[in-house]
Amino acid sequence: MIDLIPAIDLIDGKCVRLTQGDYNTKKVYNGNPLEVAKMFEDYGLRRLHVVDLDGARKGCIVNYRVLERIAGHTSFIIDFGGGLTRESDLEIAFESGAQMVTGGSIAIKDPEMFTSWITKYGNQKIILGADARNNKIAVSGWEETTDEEIVSFIQAYYNKGITKVISTDISRDGMLEGPAIDLYKTIKEALPCLYVIASGGVSSVADIEKLEEAGIPGVIFGKAIYEGRIQLKELIRFTDNYDD
Repeated sequence: MIDLIPAIDLIDGKCVRLTQGDYNTKKVYNGNPLEVAKMFEDYGLRRLHVVDLDGARKGCIVNYRVLERIAGHTSFIIDFGGGLTRESDLEIAFESGAQMVTGGSIAIKDPEMFTSWITKYGNQKIILGADARNNKIAVSGWEETTDEEIVSFIQAYYNKGITKVISTDISRDGMLEGPAIDLYKTIKEALPCLYVIASGGVSSVADIEKLEEAGIPGVIFGKAIYEGRIQLKELIRFTDNYDD
């Protein structure tokens, strides 16, 4: 059974979504992210992906108080990303209630530090963020595209102990045109034991079913819920035998 992971993206403490990572496309869906989180929890969802978009842009954790409120008033297993560039950022995220953190930009910009986090905190708490545009890794809130090819990038960190990766095809993000299934298949074929979490493009329950059929272990989705393309009641059948 594929793990369902709804997303809450934060700007100015509010629940928002961007299109293809463009901050100029910001759309606010709810001024109270805790309310959104509780709605997800009411339908049996147990995992939550929280992204600090302010932090991603500024290079330091910003919306940790929102994380603290969500963690303090729900029972979610939360992974948190955005703006994690220093050891102190990780400490704040964990102290604020995150069980896992996702590092993307830091894994490119300071691989030595990111590798030290894997060693110190363990691969159950550190997730690799591998977001790509045209198969090249993008960082800093997706505002910079590097020359690093996505599969080789993931392979290098897999060799250093990473067991989980969240991968977004940026061209699909927020477009509601379906996930990049071929990309995720390619990653899984290269690294069969890797826990791959698909992100971006999910527009319907059918998209989730296709990812499940392709053997992808987890999926993050957000805009499809906020735009009414997926009704939460449709997801109950996926959560009946949900495995933490």
